[in-house]
Amino acid sequence: MSATEYAQKLAAKFGPVIGAPVEFRGEITLPVLDPERIEEICAHAKQELGFDMLLDITSIDHYGDTPRWGIVYELFSLAHKSHLRLKTTVTEERSELPTISGVWRTADWHEREIFDMMGVRFRGHPDLRRILMWEGYPYHPLRKDFPLAGKPTDLPEVAFTHSAPLEGGPFVTVAGGKDTAAREPRVRTAGN
Repeated sequence: MSATEYAQKLAAKFGPVIGAPVEFRGEITLPVLDPERIEEICAHAKQELGFDMLLDITSIDHYGDTPRWGIVYELFSLAHKSHLRLKTTVTEERSELPTISGVWRTADWHEREIFDMMGVRFRGHPDLRRILMWEGYPYHPLRKDFPLAGKPTDLPEVAFTHSAPLEGGPFVTVAGGKDTAAREPRVRTAGN
């Protein structure tokens, strides 16, 4: 069976909760229109359709739009070698989803990272605490409204007390230079 056929089985089971499958470059994305049902849909995909592996959960910040966040679940079946993507949304007012860590234990880390970086909470998560930033950090640094220059913190001796700009990475490099190393911001500032 193809990923499209598995997506159609999910759509048949859950009816209006599932939107029409979207195909792009041979990959199938299935919109989950009711985010409150994501755990039930994931459990069915695992137990009844054989999607026994959660590859990743990612978040997308659609700053300025409603709903603000997209949450994307990448599923894979080792048995039938099919990939299926589930995508749901979360509003800024609610910013909460049910956890799927009871379906796949690996969701624990992915959900913690999304909570830490975006501020989306996962209701029922067994240990929802920061995974990259320190406890008590008041911001969510992957939100689009978080400035690239960073923000100062009022927690001396926990982290820096001044702004910590993001150095390196694709969003602060510039075009030009003889090679990739020459475009790296730290290389440019070290020679000054």
